[in-house]
Amino acid sequence: MPEYRRILLDGAVVETVREGDELLTGDGRRVPVHQAHHLPPAVPSKVIAVHLNHRSRVAEFQARLPAAPTYFHKPTSALNSHRGAVVRPEGCKWLNYEGEVAIVIGRTARNIAPHRAADHIAGYTVANDYGLHDFRDTDAGSMLRVKGSDTLCPLGPGLVTDWDFHGKYLRTYVNGRLVQDGSTDEMAWDMHYLVADIARTITLHPGDVLLSGTPANSRPVQPGDVVEVEVEGLGRLTNHIVTGPAPVRGGVGAQPTESEEVLSTALGGDWEFRGIRPPKRP
Repeated sequence: MPEYRRILLDGAVVETVREGDELLTGDGRRVPVHQAHHLPPAVPSKVIAVHLNHRSRVAEFQARLPAAPTYFHKPTSALNSHRGAVVRPEGCKWLNYEGEVAIVIGRTARNIAPHRAADHIAGYTVANDYGLHDFRDTDAGSMLRVKGSDTLCPLGPGLVTDWDFHGKYLRTYVNGRLVQDGSTDEMAWDMHYLVADIARTITLHPGDVLLSGTPANSRPVQPGDVVEVEVEGLGRLTNHIVTGPAPVRGGVGAQPTESEEVLSTALGGDWEFRGIRPPKRP
């Protein structure tokens, strides 16, 4: 399966093709993968993410799937790359990882049937849909700051074409420890359905990204942690967590909170019964 990566090379954005442990540029230069300065493999006009989709996540929260998927938007200013630093603002505590598969649009899509969606997909990449739950009390509806704050949308390392999304594992690691272990087969709505659903009313342009949902066990991470998301056939996306250089400005807007709503979501509480978390195991 061909894999394409965007890197920064000699001050310029360069498109490359992966050949083993090297990245080949159009002018014949070869860059070792481990030395490359990666950029997000897509340049979207928008990033749209589905809420619940993996059945293990639904079961974890003792919730029910809606009749049809629901979505939120991540601004493009949240984009980040393979090996990029994910910033947890000073004064915030509840930054969660969410390993996912990202769909990248290759051809304009508008009002298409699901069985035609593949014709409009350029390929797939790995994503980590980080959530800053400190702002959940005020942004639970839009998810704007929860999911859209700067650096909270790493994509990469590359764009893989001709990838069959059926039966692929999706795993997240924190400091080398397995913390999420899911499969694309537990998705209620597959990649083609998601593209066709959004494209009914929102035109999808080449480069646009759809995030397809996370399995169970999203949990908070801390500055210094290394988080890796691995998807079978797509590679491993690696990021590290850092503290922001300054606290969230006071005196304007909502401030970070630590309510039961925040804790239940960040720590895997139940969405139907807020505040009734399972007892801690001894």
